[in-house]
Amino acid sequence: MSKYAIGIDYGTQSGRALLVETATGKEVATAVMEYPHGVMDEYLPDGKTRLEPDWALQHPQDYLDVLQEIIPSVLKQASVDPQDVIGIGIDFTACTMMPIDKQGTPLCFFEEYRSNPHAYVKLWKHHAAQDEANRLNEIAEEREEDFLKRYGGKISSEWLIPKIWQILNEAPDIYDRADRFIEAADWLVMHLTGEEKRSSCTAGYKAMWHKQDGYPSREFFRALDPRLENLVEEKLSKDIYPAGSKAGELTNEAASLIGLMPGTPVAVALIDAHAAVPAVGITDEGKMLMIMGTSSCHLVLGNEEKLVPGTCGVVEDGIIPGYFGYEAGQSCMGDHFEWFVEKCVPFEYHEEAERQGIGLHDLLTQKAEKLAPGESGLIALDWWNGNRSVLVDADLTGLLIGCTLITKPEEIYRALIEATAFGARMIIETFEENGVLIHELYAAGGIAEKNQFLMQVYADITNREIRISASAQSTALGSAMFGAVAAGRDRGGYDSIREAAEKMAGAKELAYRPNPAHTKVYDQLYEEYKLLHDYFGRGANDVMKRLKEIKRRASRQN
Repeated sequence: MSKYAIGIDYGTQSGRALLVETATGKEVATAVMEYPHGVMDEYLPDGKTRLEPDWALQHPQDYLDVLQEIIPSVLKQASVDPQDVIGIGIDFTACTMMPIDKQGTPLCFFEEYRSNPHAYVKLWKHHAAQDEANRLNEIAEEREEDFLKRYGGKISSEWLIPKIWQILNEAPDIYDRADRFIEAADWLVMHLTGEEKRSSCTAGYKAMWHKQDGYPSREFFRALDPRLENLVEEKLSKDIYPAGSKAGELTNEAASLIGLMPGTPVAVALIDAHAAVPAVGITDEGKMLMIMGTSSCHLVLGNEEKLVPGTCGVVEDGIIPGYFGYEAGQSCMGDHFEWFVEKCVPFEYHEEAERQGIGLHDLLTQKAEKLAPGESGLIALDWWNGNRSVLVDADLTGLLIGCTLITKPEEIYRALIEATAFGARMIIETFEENGVLIHELYAAGGIAEKNQFLMQVYADITNREIRISASAQSTALGSAMFGAVAAGRDRGGYDSIREAAEKMAGAKELAYRPNPAHTKVYDQLYEEYKLLHDYFGRGANDVMKRLKEIKRRASRQN
């Protein structure tokens, strides 16, 4: 009788379940559900509480609704008996955090807090804590805190501590009422198992935790704000568990809600991108995986801890046990292209796409592919949602230069694609300049799977061969693999993620190889990209930040 694992992948807009046969990695069924409340960046669900710029919230009830919908759906599609599901793994966007009470109830569930934005989930791309992040970095530099070097020299506003500090500054009643602040990934595991098992992945990459040193000291937190001195002891947890290990088993209540058997093993959660690493077969050093979705994440394993400027962190056992996992990323990937298609494409392009029976992205890709590298005369910076690596600055914004009165939409679309590839090359070169060698390049995610033109541009700009995940659902597959490891060999799973990868993972034979003629032109354009990158990103001209502050003041007055 076949055995199965379920991977649950919580993205920015929706949640997905993937049912996988553990012996072969065969993907048997999948189900997706969009979050009913979506991403709240203008108003709360009450319809009257307006959010300021740079806010991005979600409603935790959506996460529970997703579970109750998608797991029964995959079981029904595949006619699989719940008794044959041996394990569950969960991955989640991060840092996506919320305040909860002693029973684990999110504060936004209480009537008294439903109109308080700080009671809700702060999504990973909530950037309104940038002031707190800036101050945290200043104080850490002044104190010469060692932990800062592990995160490329800066802590991002996307991460846990700046978001908590923002709550303390702007809604101290929420801070006081919260028993704990917790990642949504860890909260879901707790909801399923009844046990709080915080992940080394979420804690290490997003909460400044270190396997040997733990969190930063009380003295550091006191230097930030005297009210934060006992944050770790009072509002977080020192009990951190290896990513992908067994967190516990489904409680009777949770099992009845999602249609599985009580006692089904549940793995400690991972960040979504990190779960995909073993899904493409990466279980050792020197192989970088680029996850291309709403944003992008760049992950590579190493045998030792190196300090790489501008990365999102290096965490021992953060991805694969026995290795140091390095993370970098770009805050704007799919969001980048979606913005352009929704806001900037003229009506006649909509009509043309409709006549051809294709989407606008496909139409723009067709047109952009006909252009030669450099033909548009355009170059862009990929900061429409801030810069995650290597500048680590959410207050940076997008830039497009070279436009004329005859510039066409497909030329801009291509420039935006090229900008993300230039950003990826900047990340790769920064790793290698600091001793983290990258021998192979892999890509996964919806964009990598669907857009061959974009992947060829990436190969041309990075001058590297790129292989694509065999699975179109690599993050969910990786979570299912960790679910199989949580179950163990005796129950039909595996005793290590390396064993699981040998049977359940892989990459396509197809590879994108650089075109030397294109690479030659892109090398010239990349030099221009670097000049703009450093000029606007390293303090020579802070016009982006000044404009953002003017916008902020005007918004408050309106």
